[in-house]
Amino acid sequence: MVNEYEIKKQICEIGKRIYDRGMVASNDGNISVKIADNVFLCTPTGVSKGFMTPEYICKVDGNGNVLEANKGFKPSSEIKMHMRVYKQRPDVMSVVHAHPVYATSFAIAGIPLTQPIMPEAVIALGCVPIAEYGTPSTEEIPDAVEKYLQHYDAVLLENHGALTFSDSLLSAYHKMESVEFYAELLYHAKMLGGPKELSKSQVERLYEIRRQFGMTGKHPADLCPNCKDGKSSCHSCGTCSTKSSSVDADLVAEITKKVMESLGK
Repeated sequence: MVNEYEIKKQICEIGKRIYDRGMVASNDGNISVKIADNVFLCTPTGVSKGFMTPEYICKVDGNGNVLEANKGFKPSSEIKMHMRVYKQRPDVMSVVHAHPVYATSFAIAGIPLTQPIMPEAVIALGCVPIAEYGTPSTEEIPDAVEKYLQHYDAVLLENHGALTFSDSLLSAYHKMESVEFYAELLYHAKMLGGPKELSKSQVERLYEIRRQFGMTGKHPADLCPNCKDGKSSCHSCGTCSTKSSSVDADLVAEITKKVMESLGK
C-alpha cells in the first residue's frame, strides 16, 4: 500500500534539491507523483520548493481537481501540463518542472539539446527538443508538449524552462539534473569553439547498448531498426522492445564505462 506521507516527504526533499541547486527561484517549479489510478500528489502554487513540508502537498484527480488540500494551499496552476503527461504516458509515475539556468537559456535562445557530445547524455536522454511557447496555466503548454511525449522523457519549454518525467520521482529528478548538465557542457563547449560531436556510428552503438540493457522510458533508440530500414517491425517478437526495469545513475555510469571501453577510449 502506498504510504502517502512518505511520498509527500520525498516530494519536499526533491523540491529542496531543486531549490538548492538553483534550478528554481522564488516560488517557481512544480512536482507531481502518481500514487494510484486517477490520484496524484502535487506541490502547491505560490510556495518556495526549498521550504516545503508534507502538509503543503495537495492531492488531485486526473483533471487536476482537488481531492485533499490543507487550508491555504491549492495545486500549482501548471497541473494541466503534468496531467497531460500522465494521460499520454501510462508508464510515467512522476513529473518535474523547473527552470535550470543553462537548459532554460537554451530554451530561451530556441536551441534544442540535440548535439551528441557525451555518452551519458546520448544513453540517458538521446536529445531534448523544444516545445513551442505556451501561456502558463493554460492548455497551450500541454498541447505543445504532447507531440513530444511518445518519443522523449525530457522537453525544453520555449522561453519557460524544462520538463522531465519518468517511472519514479527520483528518476524524473535525475533526468532534470542530466538535462541541466548536458546544457551546461554544451554551452561551455560552444564557448571553446564548438563541441566535437560523436559520429553517427558511435551514437548508434550507444543506442544499441541502451536497447540491450532494457532501459525504461522513451528515447530515440526505441525506434525499431527494421522500421528504419523499411522492413517489418520486429517489436512483435520482442527483439527491440524495452524491458520493464528501473535504471539509476550507477547503471548509466556502468553502461557508459563499457561503451567507452568498446570504443577504445
